Amino acid sequence: MAEIGFRKFIITITVIAAAVIELIDTSIVNVALSNISGNLGATLEDVAWVVTAYAIANVIIIPMTSFLAARFGRRNYYISSIVLFTVASMACGQAHNIWMLVLFRFIQGIGGGALLSTSQAILFETFSIEQRGIASAIFGIGVFVGPTIGPTVGGWIIDHYSWPWIFYINLPIGIIAAILSSIYVKEPAQARSAKHIDWTGIGLLIAGLGALQTVLERGETDDWFSARYIIVLTVVAAVSLVGFVLWELSIKDPVVDLRVLKSRTLATAATLTFVLGFALFSTVFIVPVFVQRLLGMSALETGLLFLPGTAIAILVLPIVGRSLAAGLPPQVMVVTGFGIVAAFTLMLSHLNLSAGGSNFFWPIILRAIGLCLLIVPLTQLAVSGLQPRDVPQGVALNNMMRQVGGSFGIAFINTYLDHRAAAHRSALVSRLVPGEPATEARLHQIGQNLIGHGASVWEAPHRALAVLETTIQRQANLLSYLDAFRLVAIICLISIPIILLAGKPRRPNAAATAAAADSH
Repeated sequence: MAEIGFRKFIITITVIAAAVIELIDTSIVNVALSNISGNLGATLEDVAWVVTAYAIANVIIIPMTSFLAARFGRRNYYISSIVLFTVASMACGQAHNIWMLVLFRFIQGIGGGALLSTSQAILFETFSIEQRGIASAIFGIGVFVGPTIGPTVGGWIIDHYSWPWIFYINLPIGIIAAILSSIYVKEPAQARSAKHIDWTGIGLLIAGLGALQTVLERGETDDWFSARYIIVLTVVAAVSLVGFVLWELSIKDPVVDLRVLKSRTLATAATLTFVLGFALFSTVFIVPVFVQRLLGMSALETGLLFLPGTAIAILVLPIVGRSLAAGLPPQVMVVTGFGIVAAFTLMLSHLNLSAGGSNFFWPIILRAIGLCLLIVPLTQLAVSGLQPRDVPQGVALNNMMRQVGGSFGIAFINTYLDHRAAAHRSALVSRLVPGEPATEARLHQIGQNLIGHGASVWEAPHRALAVLETTIQRQANLLSYLDAFRLVAIICLISIPIILLAGKPRRPNAAATAAAADSH
């Protein structure tokens, strides 16, 4: 039953706060890796497991949240997850070596994995069926803001305090959220049965998603299939996930009820949510790397680039929710959203090395508007064809697809950048022919400039070659980033026809939904 008044307000604030701290922690650590490395005496390669461990735990737990909530009671499971996340955050800040930190980050990810989907399910029940678009919009603010402001908040903390405070900031929010949840959050009126524990399904899920996430997170660092463990984990992921799907569809009480994917709207929404995750997380990854490595911006300056978009999102998301509630088909918004995100990346694909912050203002605004038109309608579409008892499972699967899409996007774009940079460097170098007038003129010009700045006549030619090499590499990197922006645009555009598979839009019908609920 939907809540009203003060209780509705408190529950909404509580679950959004819990979801936001979970999402912020997916990206806030990224800017602190160098500091953690120096403080704990670990290599950057080892420190990268701090990010990987959290992502692995998250992606394993998210699809299991519906089962775990049914097994232990959603209220108890939710509060316990908040407490686990908060205690693990404290432990992360107290870690004295890198592997203790990695372990506590994994535990933090287990607690955090429940916060996203369970918060969303609670929020949907807090609002009426007709207001579900509004609920999606409110939740969308957290989905959009969390990963976006993570690096900004992390950069500010590193500049003014020390890396443990990246974890300590979760403590007051987690404590308050746990207390308010214990007072105001109640058990759902209906829930799926979870009398039997599907140990086989749990084992296959952990092996499959754990191996897949590790491959996506570590593949680029370890040169993909040149590393034996990547090959082994790829095989494990493929075999386990295929076995998982077959097993879950063959038993009565699966840990993840894949039968909800019979809903065409959920299957379509989940597929497009994967693309949304690809676009959301890959652009959050590629834009900061681009402006810091090639344009020389600081971490704080980079984070500030996204603030106008965040402000616009907070304004636009409620409008999107009201439009859905008024009957605007989500399919129309999804098509428009992918088109706008494609326009954002195409605008960035025309930048050069003299670009500044002002060149990113309108593209970032477009990105925010486009993602707003995707996050809310896809969430609404995902649950529109489900019975109330199936909503938590549908939400969990949809959220898992966004997280996996994000991991896949970052891994794919990272590899794509390396390959395109090598290709562009080769093409640029092939045009430099020793003895060719243009090449010699360029080297002479650089040499004379170096001599003018104090270099000797003897060392100037050698330094000129080094300067030319640096220039070529910068240009090759620039071209690779521009290619990556175009690639994201292409992926967004070719995904648009998938929305046609969702079928005719369905208006929420409270009476019909209640009747369907009573029949169970």
